[in-house]
Amino acid sequence: MTRASGDRATTRASEPRRKIPSLDAILRSEPGRRASAALGRPVLKRTLQTVIEEARAAAERGIEPPSRDELLARAAGLASWAVSGLTPVINATGVVLHTGLGRAPLPEGAATAVRAAGGYADLEVDRSSGSRGRRTTRAELLLTALTGAEDAIVVNNGAAALLLALAALARGKQVVVSRGELIEIGGEFRIPDILAASGARLVEVGTTNRTRAADYRAALSERTALVLKVHPSNYRVLGFTAAASASELSGLARRAGVPFVYDLGSGLLERQHGFPADEPSAVQALADGADLVVFSGDKLLGGPQAGIALGRADLVVRLRRHPIARAVRVDKMQVAALEHVLAAYARGDLAEIPVWRMLREPVAEVRHRAELLARALDGELEGAHVVR
Repeated sequence: MTRASGDRATTRASEPRRKIPSLDAILRSEPGRRASAALGRPVLKRTLQTVIEEARAAAERGIEPPSRDELLARAAGLASWAVSGLTPVINATGVVLHTGLGRAPLPEGAATAVRAAGGYADLEVDRSSGSRGRRTTRAELLLTALTGAEDAIVVNNGAAALLLALAALARGKQVVVSRGELIEIGGEFRIPDILAASGARLVEVGTTNRTRAADYRAALSERTALVLKVHPSNYRVLGFTAAASASELSGLARRAGVPFVYDLGSGLLERQHGFPADEPSAVQALADGADLVVFSGDKLLGGPQAGIALGRADLVVRLRRHPIARAVRVDKMQVAALEHVLAAYARGDLAEIPVWRMLREPVAEVRHRAELLARALDGELEGAHVVR
């Protein structure tokens, strides 16, 4: 191929790209100015960059580029999605605590408390003395009253509560945990990764399906900082299985002179009638001898995203004084919602908490609501499922 013919080939390949208008030209156009005013120029500019880059990449493959109006429409659609915020949806999945849909829906009163907290509030002011207070004092008082724990600390999610506990109690030392409890849950949250991030050293004991108290006992040494038990919230190992109980591990840890930490995950405060026997509660874990219990606030507790650690006062104080505690603290809206939910527990008013209303709702009522939804969507029921 001669140089001239090569230049002509390059020109032909670049012709589709030449049809793509520049970003500035689109923004300066009348439709571009109107979209900028409605959506915000920085956001529209960013989404335009994305769609123009995609169009240029497609043009390199010989695909005819979209028109200026179509490019602007695509960018405006992306910008509108970004600025419109979260959109309420109907949860017809059958999964009450659906991570993709925001887990626990808040009680109406908790949502009102969040709105009230959006302005100035006595977040870190002790009103009796006028001095500076701790933002989670009320929530921690409610938690200790409800569970009988000596002390509690609230952080911004369950993973943070576990990370803080491991960093404060076991950095540079060993943590003994069953292989069957080295779980991964949503968002690639893995127990071994949290251990590594905390600076603790993982010591695996037992096997995937069978771990006995003797396995933990054999792994204990002067380098052991704590014994960890993790509830596998979202899966079960069935058949030829064995696991050390919380009471067994608490006794073993006590004799070794190290804390026993129990990660419950789901946040069941106290066992309720009809609940699965294998779902541990905070109250029962403490009664079984756990020194520190950690769990989430937006699962079975039915509150906002939060992480809770409660148990022995001396251990909680170590968590509270650790530098990570400030990095993972809750904001005022989380505090307001959590306080409201815990106050409902204190009154014995579980009916106010949507998660508990749904879990206790008779099957016949759920089916009736599903039938109404099926008719509204011009669908039909197959067993317990709505199909189109």
